[in-house]
Parts: sequence; structure tokens; C-alpha cells
Amino acid sequence: MRIAITGASGFIGCHVVRELAARGIEITVARFGRPIPGLPLSAREVPLDIHSPAADPFAELGRPDILLHLAWSGLPHYGSPHHLESELPAQLAFLSACVRSGIRRVVATGTCFEYGLALGEIEESQPLRPVTRYGDAKARLFEGMSLLRESVPFEFAWPRLFYLFGPGQSANSVYSQLHAAIERNDATFAMSGGEQVRDYLPAAEAATLLVDVAIHAGDAGAINLCSGIPVKLVDQVARWIAESGSSIRMELGRLPYPEFEPMAFWGSRRKLDQVLGGT
Repeated sequence: MRIAITGASGFIGCHVVRELAARGIEITVARFGRPIPGLPLSAREVPLDIHSPAADPFAELGRPDILLHLAWSGLPHYGSPHHLESELPAQLAFLSACVRSGIRRVVATGTCFEYGLALGEIEESQPLRPVTRYGDAKARLFEGMSLLRESVPFEFAWPRLFYLFGPGQSANSVYSQLHAAIERNDATFAMSGGEQVRDYLPAAEAATLLVDVAIHAGDAGAINLCSGIPVKLVDQVARWIAESGSSIRMELGRLPYPEFEPMAFWGSRRKLDQVLGGT
């Protein structure tokens, strides 16, 4: 099996590359810009700019069996016009070119931000009502790829990522900010009230699931890639503090709750578990 991957230098991409290599899967890495740490010697690197792709990306990527598409620029600026004005058309053009040139299975990552301010447990069939430009762009890309399937036959899976965490995450994330504060020996960690309920998943576990989806999901469409377990942020931060052995104290209520996120939502794992039930 040959899998081509974009976004391999990103937070989740680094974990996915390690997972692919551990399984002995032949990897082609589309590289543009940043170096890719920890790339296995057996991996093949191909220079490729998503915003200006080759005429035949299927051949350029070595005719892979699967394209695992993780690349997306402009994060973590969720409200930036870049997502709709620049990233969305470039992404749709690139993926369309991949399919039209011969790639027969595309697995591209979506986001829980596509669901907007929905509350409670989220099913994949729930209406998409994004409130950020990033979520809107992802939702439109999903719709565009779904429409493309009506004219070009290919298998399509769209794992929607929830709240991943782990080493290498953006410096703006709560996980990274907390661990930076611990390394500085800060006495306190300023945060919101911590009552928001989220769906947290370690990045390494998410990478394992992403590779499983790429190999086994086939034409599954949208899939929540999540833990399925609702957890309050205050409890998750307390867990990270305990795991680090730190005595840092949470300073609750110092920061406002984000307006673009609901107070309580988490993913349903029913479809994910059904799709991967035989793995």
C-alpha cells in the first residue's frame, strides 16, 4: 500500500508520519516550505505547492493508493478571511486535480468547528452551521468534494477532528501555554472559568485513528474523529498538571470564554466505531 500525505510537517502530521512508518506503509510526503522532522529514510519527498499544483498530481505523488490530506494554512487565526478567500479555492482546486488525475481514495481532515455552536453530543448528520471563517471554509470544502463525487468516481472520507493535544501543538493552545508556564516555574496559570465541556484526544491516538480511517473507511464521508467523552476544561487541565508533577495553581476566571465555541459539545463515536469495528 502506498499513501501520499500532505501537511506532514504540522502538529498532527508529524504523528501520522510516525504511525505510517511504524506500520511499514510506503509513504510519499508532499513537502512545501517547512522541513519535516523525524521523516523515515524510506519516505519519498515530493516538492508540491497546494496553491500551485502540478497538472498531474497523481503522477507527481507516485500514483498512491490513498491521499491523506492534512494540509491547511492560516491557523490558528480562525476568523481570518484567508480561509475563505485564499485557502478554500486553492484546496478545492488541488483536491479536484488529484481526483481527476487518478487518485481514487481521498481522506481529508475536517473540523468540529463545522458544527458551529451546536450543543451536546454531535452526530455527523447534524446540520453544519459554522460561526468561524475557518469552520465555514472546511464545511464548504466538504460540500465541494461531496459534489465532485457525482461526476468523478472516488472514495471519500472526511474525519472531523475535535480537540487534539500533545507535544508540538501550537503555542496558542491551552496545552502548550500550560506546559510553558510549568517550565517557567510559574505559581499560577491564568485561564477561563474552565466550565466549558470539550472532547479531548491525544494527538498520537488521533494519528492512529486517522491511519485506520485512511486504510479501512473507504467511502465513509464525514466521520467524527474524537474520544466521545465529555470533559470539562478545568478537569482536563488538572489532569495535565498532575501528569507533569507540577504544583502550579489554576487561576480560574482570569480569561473570557471564547465566543466562537459552544459551552458544551462533544463528538459521537458511533460511526467511527462502526467503520473501524473490524480493525
